[in-house]
Order: sequence, then structure tokens, then C-alpha cells
Amino acid sequence: MPRLVRDLPTWLIYLMLALWGYFNYGFGPVVPLLRDEQGTSAAMAGLHSTAIAAGAVAGGALYPVLSRRYGRGPVLWVCQAVIAAGVLGFVFLPALFPVTIALTALIAVAGIAAIGGIVSALSEQHGPAGPAAISEANAAACAAGLIAPLVIGATMRAGLGWRTGMGVLVLLIALVAALAFVKRVRIPSGLTVGVPAEAAASVDVPATSAVLGGAGARPSLPGAYWLAWGMMTVTGAVEVVLSMWAASVLRDQVGLSAGAATAVMSAVVGGMFVGRLAGARIALRVPSIPLYFGALAVSLAGFAVFWTAGSAAAAVTGLIVVGLGNAMHYPVAISLAVAAAPGQADRAAGVAAYSMAVSFGAGPLLLGLVADQVGAHTAFLLIPVLIAGAAYLAWRFGHTTGSRVTPVLVTEAA
Repeated sequence: MPRLVRDLPTWLIYLMLALWGYFNYGFGPVVPLLRDEQGTSAAMAGLHSTAIAAGAVAGGALYPVLSRRYGRGPVLWVCQAVIAAGVLGFVFLPALFPVTIALTALIAVAGIAAIGGIVSALSEQHGPAGPAAISEANAAACAAGLIAPLVIGATMRAGLGWRTGMGVLVLLIALVAALAFVKRVRIPSGLTVGVPAEAAASVDVPATSAVLGGAGARPSLPGAYWLAWGMMTVTGAVEVVLSMWAASVLRDQVGLSAGAATAVMSAVVGGMFVGRLAGARIALRVPSIPLYFGALAVSLAGFAVFWTAGSAAAAVTGLIVVGLGNAMHYPVAISLAVAAAPGQADRAAGVAAYSMAVSFGAGPLLLGLVADQVGAHTAFLLIPVLIAGAAYLAWRFGHTTGSRVTPVLVTEAA
């Protein structure tokens, strides 16, 4: 088994992904609060997710171009600075709809570009142990995502508002930069495209830069690949819909305050954190398709508890269970996708990044449109429909490939 050596550059890169995790998981519960301030419809508020999707596509395309010209380290630090500037915009600029949409897209461009550098840096730095390093970085992002809603909720309950909790991220970025300067830590530099597919498969947002690697005529990705791509897209929509709208349901259905509902969203991320730690070990013993069906069933059970909850305790329990199930949706699906495209692993992993753009762009917008007509609680019935769709695609995948596809799931850290 490859040995993972965690030196100072590795810890610095872990912290960089954790900083993105703070925004990524903290922003979802903020969207209903922005909707209240702006007086917009649920569908319009959902366009913040569409802005993230657009920013993700742009960031993935820009990173390899910028890194070739300026180097990986400078680009990663500029990305951190842009994220900090965008967050400061949320703190100090008027909360006008066009302003918050633009800020969301800007932060997403920087965040997704940074992920490209993080994946390539850890892959280059650790070689065969790269997937394990990326898994640990992903766990760090989940841990930060667990903290972010709690901090934002706490500042709201203290009367300081959600902007104070979001602004904490700027201080954290400055602290990490100061620590790197004092310790003279440098980001490993080198090739920035052609990220190993095994490494890309173990991070929440795979390196879009892999799409840009290689040239010349290429065969089409097989039909089985697109079934797995669809699985990622549908379950990705489940995750982002929960992130952006569950807090609104908690307020309307269970009667939680805005601050408490925001803090409670940590339950989903906490469930995902535990689920990924345990799921990687289960994956060593259970075939991928049965494991995926099991994860979907856990998510559906958790949703049923959440949707029917008459108390805050029941709702939180349901969200934790949902997180446990959601934890393995992406790792299993991306592994199946890469395995279904033999000889095209880098391309398969790169194209998979765009499933996230579809999830962020379509899922919350669709739920918002329905919620404007029937209310957020009823609109949440979209989630079991999406889970059923993912199960159908997984069944089709298994029926199409039989035993010909044997993915290697790389989610367990050393």
C-alpha cells in the first residue's frame, strides 16, 4: 500500500480545500435568507445555484490556461484572494439580486479553478498515494462544511447577522496565507493537466482541466458512461437542492428560527462526513451497483423522516440519515463512469465535472419554480423522484454492462 507523507505543503493544500468547503456548504443555507431580503421568488433565488454552475464551467476551463502561464502556486493564491474579495462583496455591498448573482459566479470561478490546482498538486506531490491525499483533503472540506452553518447560525442568533458568519471566511483565508508566508511553504509546481482519473474521482468536484488534456481524434464515450454521468447529475441535484432549500422547510414546517435552521444544515454535512469514512470500507466488500442502491435507499429513508417530521429533533435525525446516504452517491458513480470508458480515463473524469454544472443549474431552479406554486415543503417531493431516477439509471447501467465493468473506488485515506 502506498505511504502518504503529510508534509507542510500537503497540509496547506488541505486547508485551501477546506476554505472552499466553508463557502460551498455555508452558502446554501444563506440563499433563503437572501430571498427574504431581496423579496424574490423561490425560482429567482435558485438562480444563485445556476450562477455557481456557470462559474464552475468557467473556472474549470480557465485553470489550465492560467496555470500554464503563471504557475500553479500563484494561481491558487489568486483564487483564494478572489474568493475573499467575493465574500467581502456579500458583507459590504447592497444585497441587490444582480450583485449577489455576480458575486456568486465570481466566487465559483475561483473555487473551481482552485480545485483543479489542488487535485493536480496533490497528485504530483504524492504519486501513488495521491488519491489518499485527495480523500483527506475532501474530508477536510466536509469538516469545514460542517462548521460553516454552525458559525453562520451562531452569528445570527447573536444578532450579528449571517454576513458576519460568512465574513469569518475572509479572516481564515488571511490566516492561512500568513501561516504559509511565515513558514515559507510553497505549492508544488509542475504539470497541471492530465490529472490521474483515480485522483479526480475522489474529490467532490472532479478536475475539469482533464477535459483539456490530449489532442486529435478521440472515440466517443460509450453509452454506459453516460448512464453513470446521469447518475451523478441526478444525485448531485438531490444534494444541492437539500443544501439550498432544506433550511426554508425547517423554518416553515418545524418552526425553527432562521439562525437555528441555518445551523441545523450542518446535520447533512456531518452525515456525509461519517458516511464517507465508513462507506470507503464498505466499498471494499460490497459491489458498486448494490452499494449505490443501498446508498439511495438510506437517502430516501432519511428524506421520509425529514419530510414528515413534526419536531426539530426528528428533522435533524432525517437530515443526518440523508447525509449518510448521499455520501456515497458521487464516489460510486464517478468510479463507474471512469471504469465504463477504458482507455479514456482522464477524459471521462473531466467530462464528469460538467454533471455538477447541470445539477447546480437545473435542480434548485426546478424546485424553486415548483415551490412558487405549491410551497417548498410539497416541492421537496421532487427529491424522491430524483432518487427513483438515479435508481433506474443504475439498473440500466448494471443491465448494460453486466460484469464487464469493475470499478476501483478510491475514497479511503491512508
